[in-house]
Amino acid sequence: QVQLVESGGGLVQAGGSLKLSCAASGRAFSNYAMAWFRQTPGKEREFVAAISRSGGSTQHADSVKGRFTISRDNAKNTMSLQMNSLKPEDTAIYYCAGKRLGPWGPGGRYDYWGQGTQVTVSS
Repeated sequence: QVQLVESGGGLVQAGGSLKLSCAASGRAFSNYAMAWFRQTPGKEREFVAAISRSGGSTQHADSVKGRFTISRDNAKNTMSLQMNSLKPEDTAIYYCAGKRLGPWGPGGRYDYWGQGTQVTVSS
């Protein structure tokens, strides 16, 4: 089992940058496919980016492609989301998620979730 804690959210002006981090506790972080999702009130949770267990493969949603970059450091049990050129529509609560079984990517069931970190982008 893994416990996930996000950090790094905050308030930023449009065009600015933020870096979110997800710290994992527990064993064998490298066994978990990881991803970032986001959610705003009244909307369904939205996929943002995913990364394979080794970190060698990534996928980003079209809405963030070219602006956001997902990465992980298995030696440090951390995952990150570098967010550049932020837009007001990126405002949301961002969640990191992990799953031990199944293929990495936006689909399938993620069993482990952090508590979320708020990102607010002002215009």
